[in-house]
Amino acid sequence: MSIRPVTHEARATPTMEGAGVKLHRAFGFHDPKRHDPFLLFDDFRGERPGDYQAGFPWHPHRGIETITYVLAGTVEHGDSLGNRGRLGAGDVQWMTAGSGILHQEMPSGNARGQMHGFQLWANLPSHLKMTQPRYQDVKGRDIPEILEDDGTVVKVIIGDFWGKAGPVDGIAAEPLYLDIYVPPGRRKVFPVDTRRNAFAYVFEGAGKFADAANPRGVLLEKEVRGQEVNIRDMSGNRTLVQFGNGDEVTVTAGPDGIRFLLVAGAPIKEPVAWHGPIVMNTAEEIRQAVKELRNGTFIQPAH
Repeated sequence: MSIRPVTHEARATPTMEGAGVKLHRAFGFHDPKRHDPFLLFDDFRGERPGDYQAGFPWHPHRGIETITYVLAGTVEHGDSLGNRGRLGAGDVQWMTAGSGILHQEMPSGNARGQMHGFQLWANLPSHLKMTQPRYQDVKGRDIPEILEDDGTVVKVIIGDFWGKAGPVDGIAAEPLYLDIYVPPGRRKVFPVDTRRNAFAYVFEGAGKFADAANPRGVLLEKEVRGQEVNIRDMSGNRTLVQFGNGDEVTVTAGPDGIRFLLVAGAPIKEPVAWHGPIVMNTAEEIRQAVKELRNGTFIQPAH
């Protein structure tokens, strides 16, 4: 077994999207090769309705898949194909935009006014860019949860892990998407297919990820701290950790424990032409998509 080295770490940066939603972006709209097959990752959370209630009104998508995971509050969604739904705390939606949809997502807070969720964009390979749009809505109760004797908790949202299979299937990137909590002071090892690109996103607590050159973590360990807060504190940590090649990720939790998403996917290794929420392979395909948006032919007939 080989420990994956930490090749990059950074705090997510504040930005604004939609009609004025305040969020933090871990990556996106830069070099698409770094996180291939993933394109963008946003952390949207707040305790004041004014930070998020304007939502994400009608907008197009083509050529990608979006994964929305809600921890607190709700997200009402609808699209131009007539699909409607509501994501609550713990729920997940995987949307394959494929040939194109117009949709909206409108968040609401819980009884305390808190809203917290994540959205990840995954690229589609060229032969699936114009596939039929598809939704997979998964309730939190249907997501397998692994509880270790030491208090470690792993929610298997997508992929196969420790004998459990996530409920989302048929995804082009063959991803692994885990929500992991490691209790204070515990050191844990998590296997990750070496053929996949992988990153962790720490959103509560603090901890250390061991470096391949020194698996015991002395001196060379990469420490992810940010703001150490109580595990229930909505402010939390917002740290992206990118890993190099290897087949395991090793983490030691800090005094408040650590909670993070561990995400991995098979790289597509194709050219990327990007225009906001439309991601194709060539500039000509982008021009065609924009033309179709303008003349009302963006939504393709079902086949």
